[in-house]
Amino acid sequence: MITANNVSIQFGKRVLFDDVNVKFHGERCYGMIGANGAGKSTFLKVLSGEMEANTGQVSLEANKRMAVLSQDHFKYDDETVLNTVIMGHQDLWKLMQKKDAIYAKPDFDEADGLIAADLEIEFEEMNGWNAESDASNMLCGLGIPAEDHYKLMKDLEGSIKVRALLAQALFGNPDVLILDEPTNHLDLKTIEWLEDFLLNFKNTVIVVSHDRHFLDTVCTNIADIDFGKIKLFTGNYSFWYESSQLALRQRSSANKKAEDKRKELQEFISRFSANASKSKQATSRKKLLEKIDLDDIQASSRKYPAIIFDQEREAGDQILEVENLCAHSDDGTLLFENLSFKVNRGDKIALLADNKLALEALYDILDGTRKASSGTFSYGQTITQAFLPNDNAKYFDTDDNLIDWLRQFSEVKDEVYVRGFLGKMLFSGEETFKSARVLSGGEKVRCMLSRLMLAHGNLLMFNEPTSHLDLESIQALNNAMKDFKGTVLFSSHDHTIIQSVSNRIIEIMPSSKHDKLMDYDEFIEFKKGLEKKK
Repeated sequence: MITANNVSIQFGKRVLFDDVNVKFHGERCYGMIGANGAGKSTFLKVLSGEMEANTGQVSLEANKRMAVLSQDHFKYDDETVLNTVIMGHQDLWKLMQKKDAIYAKPDFDEADGLIAADLEIEFEEMNGWNAESDASNMLCGLGIPAEDHYKLMKDLEGSIKVRALLAQALFGNPDVLILDEPTNHLDLKTIEWLEDFLLNFKNTVIVVSHDRHFLDTVCTNIADIDFGKIKLFTGNYSFWYESSQLALRQRSSANKKAEDKRKELQEFISRFSANASKSKQATSRKKLLEKIDLDDIQASSRKYPAIIFDQEREAGDQILEVENLCAHSDDGTLLFENLSFKVNRGDKIALLADNKLALEALYDILDGTRKASSGTFSYGQTITQAFLPNDNAKYFDTDDNLIDWLRQFSEVKDEVYVRGFLGKMLFSGEETFKSARVLSGGEKVRCMLSRLMLAHGNLLMFNEPTSHLDLESIQALNNAMKDFKGTVLFSSHDHTIIQSVSNRIIEIMPSSKHDKLMDYDEFIEFKKGLEKKK
């Protein structure tokens, strides 16, 4: 158990947390959520002891061990990968160092032998003899092959190094596990491994993530940061989101009787409890939801962007036809060849590829900013396509304020009209006069979404649209993509968006493709079936 008592955190005049009292305990996984800048990562640092609160204290139950996903990617550069993982269990690592030092003494005597014997007993009690094999198995589960386990950390590429640091945090069955964005740089298969690991983990987990599918799979509780406080809610992210939206609608229905509201809430909980019985965490989550107090369901103060994609005109039957496209990377590597597919009206196609450069090349070709090595593509005469790229740096190489920046993409130059689209993406007042050059990653994506809404396209293309967005913006974008009446081509690492938006999956490989009319979960099972046949 870890407890925060009367914790307050302030930077200058800005109060981030005020008199927070919260307890994390038991076999539970707490998903910590809050708007960008709310202080999620800061609070994790206070819990882990990396930084001190201005007032109050954090206490870890006696004789309990905490592990934290390190955010310092260079701290262990001169250690081997395997040793880095074992160092996650500091007491075990120190014991191993003591043992090695004693056995290495040139004048090893009887007294040393007695000390070594005591250390060996302690080592046995810590399951030390299995440390290397356990660490190795964990690394393999996270996609780091055995031949890399004795490399130095500094010799790993960035994404692999992050996985090794994740293995370090998970190693040795800590009593409290703190993870800040653990799914970053993980592929689908590795995320699934991590989900299964956490589902079988018997102690307390506190995690920050923008991956809603991950939060829904592993979390039993949500820790919501709002108004400088932290409130705990039973259930996963979807339960929290749906319940907070229901509470917000009920608060707006002034004429609704209290009895009707209570009945609606009870039906809502029953529905989620039934769905929980089908999840990986079936038993524990279902029991928690059935015990929930209706008073726990409260409206959130969170503001969600108003993302609405309207078509200026409805598309005809001819949307997009791709014939025998071929593309290579700058170093001549084949990205794809003989790629052909026809997009039908109303298709919402998720484009997948192991190599993200293949997807970038395809979007750039379709957007007209890159030439294919060979092959052709053609849009129907009624098509107006609009594209949200993953790399948007070139659009913000300007000192224009946001109004002037967005005005250049609008046929209607009226300031009130342009401000309206910025307002939909939560830019208001003085914020609209900020220089485009100084925007954060999330602010840039929100500006690009304003630009996309202004285009009124009937064929929308998105390449990793959730990068840098907070959960509120991701949720709003997800809803907008689902509600859009036109045609969509998109790529994303967000499982929930792919599952809820797409009706067709096209996976692009260098010399072949899969093109399936099915949802994402069905496609995953299809792929697993192919692997079993190999």
